[in-house]
Amino acid sequence: MATTYSVDPGDPDASYLSFWREKHLCTLTTLRPDGTPHLVPVGVTYDPGALLARVITNRTSAKVRHVRAAGAGGAPVAVCQVDGRRWATLEGRAVVRTEPGRVEEAVRRYAERYGRMPSPNPSRVVIEIALTRAMGRG
Repeated sequence: MATTYSVDPGDPDASYLSFWREKHLCTLTTLRPDGTPHLVPVGVTYDPGALLARVITNRTSAKVRHVRAAGAGGAPVAVCQVDGRRWATLEGRAVVRTEPGRVEEAVRRYAERYGRMPSPNPSRVVIEIALTRAMGRG
């Protein structure tokens, strides 16, 4: 990964993309209605071609409530992963998707990255993050 902090989210270098394909626990930061940050561990997949990051979750989770509370324009969020001195952050506007095809695609990508198919969950949704910024350090 390059030693610069700024990365083009739609055209990352090979080492940045490779880091996002490794199996790492990530964090998602959303904002509560009072503006304070809510940070939780999640699995994240990164699709630079679509300028999207995806997080699968339950429709009743706090993170889903926070994203939905922001309205149709989406919520500002960040996802991050760290491995020793390497780190990578993706930022953008998140929306909650419930369409079966979008959820299935997110589950497929999760299984590919994390090496396991998540348990069936009829309440599963996907938080899609339209990426506006990426940064990292290797």
